[in-house]
Amino acid sequence: MWATAVGVARVRALETERADALFHDPLARAFATAGGLWPSSPPPGDEAARRRRLAVSRSIVIRTRFLDDLLRQSSAAGIRQVVLLGAGMDSRAFRMDWPDGTRLFEVDTAAPLDFKASVLREERTVARCERITVAVDLRADWPGALAAAGHDPAVPTVWIAEGLLIYLPADAVELLLARISAQSAAGSRMGLTLGSRGVIERFGADAVPGSAASLWVSEMPDDPVGWLAGHGWEADAHTLHERAAAYGRPIGTPPQDEERPGGLVSAVRR
Repeated sequence: MWATAVGVARVRALETERADALFHDPLARAFATAGGLWPSSPPPGDEAARRRRLAVSRSIVIRTRFLDDLLRQSSAAGIRQVVLLGAGMDSRAFRMDWPDGTRLFEVDTAAPLDFKASVLREERTVARCERITVAVDLRADWPGALAAAGHDPAVPTVWIAEGLLIYLPADAVELLLARISAQSAAGSRMGLTLGSRGVIERFGADAVPGSAASLWVSEMPDDPVGWLAGHGWEADAHTLHERAAAYGRPIGTPPQDEERPGGLVSAVRR
């Protein structure tokens, strides 16, 4: 599944080249190139397939900006411990400005972390904070591995699960959230992206085997704010359309009937 992270990097590289870019990710092109996706044209397909690819790319761009903002707000609030779950080709340790004392943990399996390390060596890029990689499968005891790497659950953490939960079955999502909650001091923050209701039917039904959409299995609960409240988090939920409009990048197509607040979520641990 980690190869999809290279596809995300390609989307971020394309956004970075725009004059009105919502963020800049100088490493994205290097990740996409090393993964064989740059330069590259979209695969052939009918108009419906083209529209689906465009919608997925748009969602990646909007969610990236949303979580960038959340991380900046968390830093401004004094949080100096960051955990990226399923980090993939995330380059926030290198492209964002971090206050002194920030420790950023990237949790993922060894394969993507090793691939990423080879690209970073080639680019000779230096992190702007203390960056700690934790090679562990999220189905294993990742909290133990995270603690061994130096994470302190007694102080607030900002957690990011970007483009991750949609690949996990419902029981695994519940376990992941329970584990995050157990490692979160009061005042911790969290940023999640959730599959909107109906997205698997719209995108996954005729997805190419092995593609990202073909691996989607989880959509957001009917009431994501209430769901998170049950785990001890006070959440704000937003739709992709709402955030896109706020960033000056309105989506021309009307929202799907199934779309409701919850695709993009920020939360605070109480």
